[in-house]
Amino acid sequence: MAQFAKCMSRVSGEAVREILKLMADPSVLTFGGGSPARETFPVGVARDIVDKSLADNPAALLQYGVTEGWPALRQAYLDHMVRPKGVKAELENVMTLTGSTQGIGLIAEIFLDPGDHVLVESPTFLSTLNVFRRYDAVLVPVRVDDDGIMTNDLEEKMAKYKPKLLYTIPTFQNPTGRTIPADRREKIAGLAAKYDVIVLEDDPYCDLRYRGTPVPPIKSFDKSGHVVMLNSFSKIISPGLRVGAMTADPAIIAKACDAKQLADTHTSNLVQEICAEFLNRGLLPGHLKSIVPLYEERLSAMLEGVGAHFPTGCEYTSPEGGLFVWVKLPGGADAQALVKRSVAELKIAFVPGRPFFADPNEGLDCIRMNFSSNPPEKIKDGMERLGKFFTAECA
Repeated sequence: MAQFAKCMSRVSGEAVREILKLMADPSVLTFGGGSPARETFPVGVARDIVDKSLADNPAALLQYGVTEGWPALRQAYLDHMVRPKGVKAELENVMTLTGSTQGIGLIAEIFLDPGDHVLVESPTFLSTLNVFRRYDAVLVPVRVDDDGIMTNDLEEKMAKYKPKLLYTIPTFQNPTGRTIPADRREKIAGLAAKYDVIVLEDDPYCDLRYRGTPVPPIKSFDKSGHVVMLNSFSKIISPGLRVGAMTADPAIIAKACDAKQLADTHTSNLVQEICAEFLNRGLLPGHLKSIVPLYEERLSAMLEGVGAHFPTGCEYTSPEGGLFVWVKLPGGADAQALVKRSVAELKIAFVPGRPFFADPNEGLDCIRMNFSSNPPEKIKDGMERLGKFFTAECA
């Protein structure tokens, strides 16, 4: 058999495949995924939109579309999600995506040559690390604290490595749940202009806020066109629709469209229409208002359970939104070994921290836990049983 491309030797999707496998096993109580609660999916509304749209405009919806995206969705995204957050943009600044993860791949494709440096939060989303590895990028971790990226370390590394990209999840970050405050966001935008670095602002969780005050996106501080903002409908409507959107300088949008055309021609017109109508009917605010109490209750159950039952010396984040809680176990714990035993002995799954780091020697004693997919009673039970397990193993 012919050899696989060398770039694929640097890519491993094993961690994600294992998460999806565990999520599909009904006997396992999993805190490992990142999925919205299935009971939040607006099934009736989606069915009504599809029926009406196919009755009114079937030919256009079922025909090929334009690569930039379904015009109604691009405009609705601008009107309801971009401009209300303080971002100045026009239609030429916007394209739709087959999931916002596609946007990460498109930006990597149009900017990265082998050996280019990419700055990443430490830790960060594990799948994105694989995207950059596929393009043979050199990953440079940036130090973080409880408020996310430390801008002094960021500037030092921009000056030293002259990177092409900075990748950041600024709001309720995956995996830690941390949020970068406004002053740091403004500083990041300024540093991007100073050092000519593209900031890839991946913000799929920004509307899932349960406490505190919203923070404007980094893109709202962008005066030089160096910030690319990605948003997703996966967490706020449905992940199965596979729809996201990108806001960027028109030159970046044009080049990304060239790359997208080679990948999938365009995102499905029908699923874009579902998202467009959902926004244009004014349903998003009410939908978010209805799901926030559900997620807040689940987050509280997890934080209370970790605080009450996890071992002394355990450190954990207390996010104001999003889908994840990040835990650092005491005593030099090996989370990779613990998750295998936890699944085998307790039928409880979580994600070990190591795959979220560019440096494979980091995160060995950390875990990521998702709270959105389980009701409070299951979360409480899971935290109590995990707490006993960790206390025995980390003593």
